[in-house]
Amino acid sequence: MDGMNRRPPGLLAQFRETAEMIKISHTAFALPFALAAAALALRAEGGWSWSTAGLIVVCAVAARTAAMAQNRLADHGVDAANPRTASRALPAGRVSRSFVLALVAGSSLVFVLGAAALNPLCGWLSPLVLALLLGYPFTKRFTLLCHFWLGAALGVSPIGAWLAVRGAFVEMTTPLLLAAAVLFWTAGFDLIYACQDAEHDRKSGLHSIPARLGIGNALRLSGLAHLVSVLLLAALFFSSALVGWLFGVGFGLAVLLLVYEHAIVRPDDLSRVDLAFFTLNGLVSLVLGATIIADAFL
Repeated sequence: MDGMNRRPPGLLAQFRETAEMIKISHTAFALPFALAAAALALRAEGGWSWSTAGLIVVCAVAARTAAMAQNRLADHGVDAANPRTASRALPAGRVSRSFVLALVAGSSLVFVLGAAALNPLCGWLSPLVLALLLGYPFTKRFTLLCHFWLGAALGVSPIGAWLAVRGAFVEMTTPLLLAAAVLFWTAGFDLIYACQDAEHDRKSGLHSIPARLGIGNALRLSGLAHLVSVLLLAALFFSSALVGWLFGVGFGLAVLLLVYEHAIVRPDDLSRVDLAFFTLNGLVSLVLGATIIADAFL
């Protein structure tokens, strides 16, 4: 009788729950890199455009919202079976599947329209980007490379922002180095986060490196991925005339944050994974993005 009398969540309540569910605040992971690439591209073009920057922000937020909502929708059953995630809004019934599906569709439409408003190339490429983003949740069903697929999903943002400004594939070394650095950085921190669910993933038949190779090996691979990311950022610093000493300072701070991140997470102690995953990586993104943007204006 209690289930029959339960009223469906109101629209406003579902909006609040959804904002928490998809972690709107964590747009900070990818957005600073998109804005950094845009700032460098605009510097190469010789000027700044607030309208272009604004559309890039709209596209970045819409794309991430669609991707995260799709992730929660695709993982509905998986989250319900996992004690760590069973209390999330969708498996707990605080948000309906139809509401989340509508959010995916609406956000995807905003992204495509925003990309088309930037220039024709971005408009044509936007469905391919959406396929990359919305396809990520399903990779856990068939490949250990799901962590790197997520990295590619975030790594595409600097390339998209560069193309939004330049309108063509020109002088691509800078955005490609930044994109590759973001790819390996993201894969590295996702490996850390996935360690929490290694046992559950193994029992559920889901593919992840911690589940297949063990937590210790996953953390070692995470460190290797972050080392590759650092080397790519160093290559960007030494090869691009568009960045300068401010980025060098940001790069040094980011390296220290990554070293600390790996110092506080150990195979026998995952209690500080949230600090490593959310806080420290958010700082890495903000520091690098802010210093690159500052360099572009100087």
